[in-house]
Amino acid sequence: MKNRFPKIVQLSIISLYLIFLAGSIVRMTGSGMGCPDWPKCFGYYIPPTSEEQITWKPNSEYKKGFIIIKDEVLFVAEKDIKTANEFNNNNWSKYTKHDYNKFNKYHTWTEYINRLVSVLAGFVFLFLIYASAKFWIENKTITLLSFGAFFLMLFEAWLGKTVVDSNLTPAIITIHMVVGLIIIAILLKLKFIISAKKTYNYNSLFNKLLIISVIFSLIQIAMGTQVRQFIDEQVKQLGFENKNYSLMNPSFKFYFHRSFTIAIVLVNFGLFYINQIKGLGYKLVNWIVFLIFLETITGILMYYAEFPIGTQAIHLLSGAILFGLQFYLWLQSRKTVQ
Repeated sequence: MKNRFPKIVQLSIISLYLIFLAGSIVRMTGSGMGCPDWPKCFGYYIPPTSEEQITWKPNSEYKKGFIIIKDEVLFVAEKDIKTANEFNNNNWSKYTKHDYNKFNKYHTWTEYINRLVSVLAGFVFLFLIYASAKFWIENKTITLLSFGAFFLMLFEAWLGKTVVDSNLTPAIITIHMVVGLIIIAILLKLKFIISAKKTYNYNSLFNKLLIISVIFSLIQIAMGTQVRQFIDEQVKQLGFENKNYSLMNPSFKFYFHRSFTIAIVLVNFGLFYINQIKGLGYKLVNWIVFLIFLETITGILMYYAEFPIGTQAIHLLSGAILFGLQFYLWLQSRKTVQ
């Protein structure tokens, strides 16, 4: 199991980024409330495919916990029942966690697939902590980091439930994103510990600029979630079909987020320049520059081309990958100091 541990860490990182991708698609398509409950979906383990399945009907059987829509209100079955010709309030209770009461099979299944990806990632993390226990005697840090990542994944699952129960409260979504980045950092630290050691040419200015770049990226991602919060609020008012109007009157946070990109570009191109001139050999710098270019292009397209399909998902995912690469490069640049 020890020999397989590096591959398990890699699978954990990949599975986490797949969650970021699935989550970005959910937000891009407005499918966050495709399932009004959690962990089931309208009370089903496998979601309904038509509104008819969740519409109250006479002389029909419903299992305890099934959710129906009647008169634009969500009701939950109190027990296993078979309906009569008339609706009996005693058999049902109103779903009071939120008042979202729409059904769209595409949104429902998009959200359901997002949850499946998270469940599969959970199994990968179980293998991670099992394998890490083998390192307890020789390197407790590996075991502790693995268990820390696992418990944060459990916390993420709870946050996912809270996001649904709160009808997509933006602040909770922001916390959801930040915790995901923390898990990425823990997994990359694990990868760094177990990777074959390689010597790099240490450069003080490069190291300091790299620390600044990581801090700048964290600020930018946090501000990006605030911009997303503003867009979500606008979409609630205008409707998802009119989301292209959500940035007609942007807030100050949007302008800060957009302008701060200049500082990020300058710092990271400084890293690229030093890496080339000094021959430091950090290959990750090239990928960082590429991702910043991708982030900038998708950001421009979202604003000026009214959110072309896929740009939002690419923007979010590339931002998460950018953070990961910068953090791992920071670990590499510190290695020569030790």
